[in-house]
Amino acid sequence: MSQLYDGVWRDSPPAAEEIGKDGEFRRIESPLRGWIEDSPDAEFPAEAGRYHLFVAWVCPWASRCTAFRVLKGLDDVISLSASHGVIGNQGWLFQDDTIEPFEVPHPLYRVYQEHDASYTGKATVPTLWDKKTGRIVSNESADIIRMMNSAFDRITGNRLDFYPEELRAEITRWNEFIYPGLNNGVYRAGFAASQEAYEKAARGVFETLDAMEDHLSQSRYLAGEYLTEADWRAFTTLVRFDVGYHGAFKCNLRRIEDYPALSNYLRELYQWPGVAQTVKMEENKRNYYALTDRNHLYPIGPEVDLTTPHDRAKLPGKGVMERAV
Repeated sequence: MSQLYDGVWRDSPPAAEEIGKDGEFRRIESPLRGWIEDSPDAEFPAEAGRYHLFVAWVCPWASRCTAFRVLKGLDDVISLSASHGVIGNQGWLFQDDTIEPFEVPHPLYRVYQEHDASYTGKATVPTLWDKKTGRIVSNESADIIRMMNSAFDRITGNRLDFYPEELRAEITRWNEFIYPGLNNGVYRAGFAASQEAYEKAARGVFETLDAMEDHLSQSRYLAGEYLTEADWRAFTTLVRFDVGYHGAFKCNLRRIEDYPALSNYLRELYQWPGVAQTVKMEENKRNYYALTDRNHLYPIGPEVDLTTPHDRAKLPGKGVMERAV
């Protein structure tokens, strides 16, 4: 993929460096893994207005963070810039708004150059930036949502806990099951460079979805009666599936709409207060087809309406657990 080499941007085909000789796509791990803590002595202490989040609406990893930003009441605590449109040869481009010392328009890789003038690596979203030190805190979404879940509770008073201690083993079990089979599985199918690699990945996607459907027909949420991080990590892939992965990435055995439990579960999560505003359905569709269609055409369908009533209240569930004061 296009990336920085010793601080210099070089353009290459999307995902090219992550595809092996066997044709399989293997995602490169995020290298920047700092941590925000609720301590004045921390390297990155929790402070309102100090941190800024760079995202692209299409990206499911970034979407985890925009969802948590809403769920945890962090809209006024962590500022946000979003890249619109299709990713180009300069990577993600911020044309509408940004923060100092950057000026619009600017590609995301400028943030990485500011962090380290000799940086080597991809410029990916989400990127969490520390305005005070002029450094990137993290570009790993799994870490960022954990920070958002608890680090700012004292500031916001929002104690909703999507990673409660007593459910962590079950949350981890689901995360470790869903990530390779679904979250990353759709990309392994979509970016595969051989028929064998594609079929292996695509069939794995539907094995994962089938297992989720079976579980969610009996359980309201993945970890049981409480809505947790595992559900939101699954949500950002599910909400893009029918408009993007099903067609553009050839994950087309079934749609999410064809699964009774999964489709209702998806509606419930989409209808959670504030979450719908983080989902840009047409932009998702346009970007995924741009990655796979050399003519940059994308289909007029399918029509997806996630605002219709769901039936999840028929199952026992207690919503979100709150952290004790």
